[in-house]
Formats: sequence, C-alpha cells, structure tokens
Amino acid sequence: MSDNERAAVQTPAATEAADVELYRRMVLIRRFEDSVQSLFQKGFVHGTTHLYSGQEANAVGICSQLQEGDRVAGTYRGHGHALAMGVDPQGLLDELLGRATGVCAGRAGSMNVVDLEHGLVGCFGIVGGSIAAATGVALAFQRRETGNVAVAFFGEGTTNQAYFAECLNFAQVLRLPVVFACENNRYMEFTPIEDVTAGDIRPRAEILGLWSRTVDGMDLWAVREAAAEAIAHARSGAGPAFLETQTYRFVGHSRSDPGAYRKPGELDEMRQRDPLLVARARLAEEGAATEDQLDAVDAEVEQAMSAIVDRALEAPFPEPDAPASEYKGPRE
Repeated sequence: MSDNERAAVQTPAATEAADVELYRRMVLIRRFEDSVQSLFQKGFVHGTTHLYSGQEANAVGICSQLQEGDRVAGTYRGHGHALAMGVDPQGLLDELLGRATGVCAGRAGSMNVVDLEHGLVGCFGIVGGSIAAATGVALAFQRRETGNVAVAFFGEGTTNQAYFAECLNFAQVLRLPVVFACENNRYMEFTPIEDVTAGDIRPRAEILGLWSRTVDGMDLWAVREAAAEAIAHARSGAGPAFLETQTYRFVGHSRSDPGAYRKPGELDEMRQRDPLLVARARLAEEGAATEDQLDAVDAEVEQAMSAIVDRALEAPFPEPDAPASEYKGPRE
C-alpha cells in the first residue's frame, strides 16, 4: 500500500464507512442466527444449534483487528466467529442444512465448521478445544516466524477446564503469539457462573503474567480498541494476551432452551444494551450514518438473508458414497 493509499484509509470518511460496515457485519450475524433458529424449528437443521445472538460485538470487534494469515478458533457457538472472519454466509447456511454446497460439503453441521481460506481453523464442540487449537497454531507461527497471531474464542465456563490452565501456562512460558478471548455471557449452559466459579476470571490469567483486560462486550468500539492492544502485544513477541468481554446471549443455551433460569427482568435489561442498538446510537451521534441509512443497511441484510435461505433450501444433499470435496464458493 502506498503512502497516499494509507492516508486515504485514515480519512474520517473512510473510518466512518468502515464503522458502518462493521455494523453491517453484526446485523448479518444477528439475521443469520434468526434464520437458523427459524429453520431449526421447522426441522431443516438437524442435531443442535448454539446461537450467537447478543454477542456480535465480540467476534466482529476482535476479528476486525486481524491481518492476512492470522487464524481463529471458535466455539460450538461459532456461527458469529465464522461470519466475522468473512466466511460466506451462503456456504455456512448450506453447511448447517447439511447440503453438498456447504463450506465443509455438508459434513460438519453447526458445531464443527472449518474454513482455512478465511482463517477459521475450526469451531469446536468440545469445551476448551478452541484454546488448545489456537495455542498449537501460535506455536507453529512462532516456529515459522510468520508474524501472525492466533485467537481462541471461548466461554467463561471454559476457565474451569484443564485446557484453560494448561494452555495459558504453556503459551506464557513460550511467549506464544496468541490471544485468549473469553466471552463471558454469565451462564455456563444453564448455570450462573457465580454458582460454580470462585473469584473473578481475569486474575487467573494475570497471575500467570499475561497481558489482560476486561471490557464491555456489548460495545463494538470498546472491544475493538482492547483487541487492537491485545493483538499488537501478541504479535510483538511479548507473549500471549487475555481479553475478557462481558457480554450476554439473548437466546437459550441451545435448541429450544427458553432460558427460564434467568433472573426476572434480566433479559429485558440487557436488551437495552443490545450491541446493535449501541452501535446505531454511536454511529448516529458521530455522524457516520443517519437513522435512515442504518435502516437501509438492516433492510439490505434482511433481503440478502431471505435469498440465502431460499437457495440453501434448494441446495442438494451430498451423495451418500461421495467423498467430501472442498467448498469452492457460492453457486452461480
């Protein structure tokens, strides 16, 4: 990139446009998950699903700071991680419906999506699996001197798993270029974290000497700024970073879970901090976009998702005896 190109990227207008695009990505994740829930209830999505609704600012904010060649390991709530990394929503929905045109040729389903072309080394159904995967990727980056960073997304419940302590210790001892991103949505499946976890989460990383921050996971800008610091720290060779985003999921843990274990009024209170509403308010306040322009973004994404759903339902299933083939991109 030339000096003139760099200057153009840094203009206020370019920054505002980029912020609107990040809002668009969050809206895409929300509408994608709405569609998945609807399709699941109609019997088109088999197995189980774990939706990312409410946590969009975390994946979008963190992934927006990554560079070419960086890698991400997601969780079983990984649709948001995949879309934040630029995975094709058509191929992703096709995959969830078990179609041959899915990103993994219909073999991965909801929890085990891999798309190396877009930097997604996998979404892991095993609690803590993402931490081990990202730590291994970071070790490879260090040995190959690539200058890249790996990111592990995981929930607060993972901090009670052996993966957490072992991998953070290993990464810190070897000064690996990895960011551990804990999405603390308050509930370990159906259990409030305070009922089964002693103390706060971040000190578990701090005691090992990791760079650590806790931020508002409902605020895209707060996440993005902290992620920029965390990623820069890891990329510099100074060792791993730990980022706790205090977030919230607006849906049940999985499938048809109604979330009856929530405290009375809690969901309504948190919906006032919806990351989409927070982003809209800031974009309008800073003059990056008008309400009408943001409404237009919402409408465009809604229309696009409707078409994606229609195409996914028409897509072919894999032949039972056919080998899985690499996904080649959206159908014409």
